[in-house]
Amino acid sequence: MRKEFFLIVFSFLLFTCQPGLKQDKRNDRISIDTDAGLKGLVITYPSDKSLFPPDITSPVFRWKDNTKRADLWIIIIELPNGDTIKAERATKSWKPDDDEWEFIKTQTTGRTATVNLYGVNKKKPGKQLSGYQITISTSEDEVGDCIFYREVTLPFIEAVKDPSKIRWRYGSISSEEQPPVVLEKLPVCGNCHSFSRNGNILGMDIDYANDKGSYAMVDVKEEINLNLKSIISWSNYRKEDKTLTFGLLSQVSPDGNYAVSTVKDRSVFVPVDNLEFSQLFFPIKGILTVYSRSDKKFRSLPGADDPNFVQSSPSWSPDGKYIMFARSKVYENKDLGNRSTVLLSPEECSDFINRNQLFLYDLYRVPFNNGKGGKPEPIKGASENGKSNYFAKYSPDGKWIVFCQASSFMLLQPDSKLFIIPAEGGDARMLKYNTDRMNSWHSWSSNSRWIVFSSKANGPYTQLFITHIDENGNDSPPILLENFTSSDMAANIPEFVSKKAGAIRRINEAFIDKISTDRIGLDYKALLDWEGIQLIKLGKYKEAEKKYKDILEVEPLDLKANYHLGVVLAYQKQFSEAEIQFNKIIASHPNHALSYEMIGMIKFEHGESDMAIKNLKYALQLNPNLEMARKTLEELEKKP
Repeated sequence: MRKEFFLIVFSFLLFTCQPGLKQDKRNDRISIDTDAGLKGLVITYPSDKSLFPPDITSPVFRWKDNTKRADLWIIIIELPNGDTIKAERATKSWKPDDDEWEFIKTQTTGRTATVNLYGVNKKKPGKQLSGYQITISTSEDEVGDCIFYREVTLPFIEAVKDPSKIRWRYGSISSEEQPPVVLEKLPVCGNCHSFSRNGNILGMDIDYANDKGSYAMVDVKEEINLNLKSIISWSNYRKEDKTLTFGLLSQVSPDGNYAVSTVKDRSVFVPVDNLEFSQLFFPIKGILTVYSRSDKKFRSLPGADDPNFVQSSPSWSPDGKYIMFARSKVYENKDLGNRSTVLLSPEECSDFINRNQLFLYDLYRVPFNNGKGGKPEPIKGASENGKSNYFAKYSPDGKWIVFCQASSFMLLQPDSKLFIIPAEGGDARMLKYNTDRMNSWHSWSSNSRWIVFSSKANGPYTQLFITHIDENGNDSPPILLENFTSSDMAANIPEFVSKKAGAIRRINEAFIDKISTDRIGLDYKALLDWEGIQLIKLGKYKEAEKKYKDILEVEPLDLKANYHLGVVLAYQKQFSEAEIQFNKIIASHPNHALSYEMIGMIKFEHGESDMAIKNLKYALQLNPNLEMARKTLEELEKKP
């Protein structure tokens, strides 16, 4: 705030010179001496020197005033052409109407307006009690693109218990309405998403049939169907290794012909009892693998497939010639041994939770070279700096890289700030106007002039902001996309899409079947259950048995865990124990067809044909769709 600021005196305002005010006879303005006690007022939004895009709707001006007697506030905006706009408010906010805002933007394009605010008492309006001043202007650069983003409930563990509450929205900053919901009520988890440079291809993590490696790639149109034809699985890369895959932070290539992801991964995933920062999640193992849409094959990326390092958070250069990624040494812990597990339990990563141990990433890049890769190179300014560097994004013009930096870890860090460096690497500069509470999940507009990012500056529910980046890489104060955020949902993973509003109107789930509808949320119990299923598929029955016993220690009556425990016992030929397990289920769930089917199979294995037939018939009576029971029964009934 400057030492003095000027307020235009309108003829209908009955202000007279009071202590702290002095008349400027030369231009008929009143200047306020801020040393005369007029310091209790501050405009909290927008910030001084804010630069607005020309296609944005009007902001809500907000302020705080600690002056006890101030109960009326006067807003006077001095425009560069000499015109003024004024308003009076008895509350501490003001939103210009559409005509006022359009006029302000027109007059301030490439120029500056002064916003004057002062507080008075309604009973003595002639005496100014507080005052403040900022300047605002309008950029010549439009945003142009729309924004695709996700909304989740908090804390995060609640969102993944019921993934159907997660929503995706798509819309423009030029609309007063909240962007319409284009995808909702997905009964399985959906996570990170990305688009090709022209916005014609969408990629999205989709949990299909209990496979966390499932990933959808679809053509963008007004109505998109996520069907089985559009789904691939990162788990299919080197399936013979019998190493589980989560598939993290996948990214579609600029031309839409490829996608890259972290596979053969292991991560820390811990729900945290904190509404604002309700999870600790970061990868500690993994290599980069590329999927080609042309030949439908998965290939590791040489230079980013070293098993001694975790290689994650990939990002394509705009010409598709390089892939940038976060890299760190694989986390080694003797207590983990060679266990096949994707997610560490809270006990296994207690040192991370307590921050007794940090985990830092450096930024590297590697040539894509049509999938042949090359030598990985650390990016100067974003590596070996004693910090964790991640979520790097090239500007579409290929000039800059903006990335996140925090004291440790990766996703959802309270101290994460946005930094900028030249695309070839160089001295890193923290963006001047980072908020003071988490700056992350950023995306460049297609004209390389705006960045959208997530922040918790205003509370636990993450909001979206945009900032202008000029040709020299300088940023402007963040502009809040207030109408993008629901009051009870966190907005995250925003991405600029070079399409107009209405280009995506609806995304329909068209892949759920009787297998995947059985999927429950991604809470800790469900994570163990999912890992157990993957271990069964890999033939690692003993490890799967431990997973289900861990669940049952917490929830002894969990039907799913009890059933799967019986299955892995049977696979290990512990038939007596398995039969006891299934009979225990039937005692509390008399119509559980799957348990009767498994008892029938156990009796069949023991040569007890009569008992096998009895149980299999009853299983089919309860559920005629049990194919294993049907085929086994047919085989038994053919015998003399």
